[in-house]
Amino acid sequence: MKTIVYVHPWDGSYNHAILSKVVDTFKERNQQFQLIDIYQDKFDPIYHASELKLYSKGKYGNDLVGKYQSMLKSSNEVIFIFPIWWYNVPAILKGFLDKVLLKDFAYIENKNGTMKGLLNNIQSVKVITTGQAPKWYIQFLGGNGIKKSFIKATLKAVGMKNIQWIHCGYVSIGKNENRVKFLNSLPTKL
Repeated sequence: MKTIVYVHPWDGSYNHAILSKVVDTFKERNQQFQLIDIYQDKFDPIYHASELKLYSKGKYGNDLVGKYQSMLKSSNEVIFIFPIWWYNVPAILKGFLDKVLLKDFAYIENKNGTMKGLLNNIQSVKVITTGQAPKWYIQFLGGNGIKKSFIKATLKAVGMKNIQWIHCGYVSIGKNENRVKFLNSLPTKL
């Protein structure tokens, strides 16, 4: 099962066009998929004191967390679609990671304090991002937060494999033909 994790509040955005292209591609190929639309679900990314008390036990106080965990556990592929804001993931996605990738679900702690990932059922991950900056700028001058923090320190740490980062830069200031070309190239990357 493929799971799309979509992170954008506006259905008129370029990210939404990417989501539509990914969904259409999976439908055309008769591939099963499920969608986590964090904004549409009105997911609360804030850790409240009552939830934080449960954190060390690997438990949660938000029903959406259980739903999302079940979806991820049934997945062999995950596709993240989000804009890069301030050279990193949107805050709501960070909250999603904090609340969903819990101990005893996404990882266990070894005696030496290191983590062992438990989401090794996810054998392929596509991280599709958009932003003003081109990928090279994000990587070399913007701190490379997507690769270092999101991909290596989070997704790989919880056991996800074969992670590919696909980026479309110059979204608002570039030519429309570049955005169309990027959209049309997505089916070959999925």
